[in-house]
Amino acid sequence: MRATIPFPDISPEIFSISVFGFELALRWYALAYIVGIVLGWRLVVRAVKQPDLWRNEQPAMTAAQIEDLLTWVILGVILGGRLGYVFFYQPGYYLQNPSEILAVWQGGMAFHGGLLGVVVAGFIYTWRHRIARLSAADIMALGVPPGLLLGRLANFINAELWGRPTHMPWGVAFPGAAAQDCPGIEGICARHPSQLYEAGLEGLILGALLIWIVWRQDALKTPGRVAGVFFAGYGVSRFLVEFFRQPDAQFISAGNPLGLAWQIDGWGLTMGQCLSVPMIILGLWLVAHAKRRP
Repeated sequence: MRATIPFPDISPEIFSISVFGFELALRWYALAYIVGIVLGWRLVVRAVKQPDLWRNEQPAMTAAQIEDLLTWVILGVILGGRLGYVFFYQPGYYLQNPSEILAVWQGGMAFHGGLLGVVVAGFIYTWRHRIARLSAADIMALGVPPGLLLGRLANFINAELWGRPTHMPWGVAFPGAAAQDCPGIEGICARHPSQLYEAGLEGLILGALLIWIVWRQDALKTPGRVAGVFFAGYGVSRFLVEFFRQPDAQFISAGNPLGLAWQIDGWGLTMGQCLSVPMIILGLWLVAHAKRRP
């Protein structure tokens, strides 16, 4: 008998209360965003309060500026993540239903879109305050992995963004739509827990790597190095996990069972991989550029 792991009985809602006839609920996904942002903020503040981590012992930003930048980052994550999902994954649907574009409570956020939103927010903020952009990018990159870790764990609890069908013994029997449409698999439909793969690669491993190069390799003294390692590390992690992650339904068809967004003669890349390749290239360029700087 093929072994599978039953999906844990965890409600997406931590608790809910009724106030004046309105139902208010705290969900794991919202808590992941909140705690991830707070942990990232505290990690970055600790870095700017240690002058010995910076060239000439002069941090690129103050703790007060980090708190000010945090507001811009939150707006960039929310607006960029939502618009990225709209334009990268379901542009046809939202062109026909424009009133639902801002309905973030219905779900639908894209990391690559959120990243672009943060880049734009950071560019505007550093331009207004005349802050070195590469050093600011290093600081923001350092604070991202905690949110990625917690966000992917929340995706798992929500039983969303699951993986492709698998015969592996660690396959998880997700509920709902994930339990259906497993061609070639008899009995219980088990899938790769791709959310946990991403949590480990993008959150734990990448986060530990950034902390190590900052506090042990003096990476903040070479502007662009931390951001480069983050871009390349995330891009590689996401590119690999896409081989195990179930593609979005709009990309799957009878002639395209792998959900490829770009293909030639049946070979190609998923949308997640298409968006990750530029990140890998940019990350490697930033690392090389940082090494060439005097």
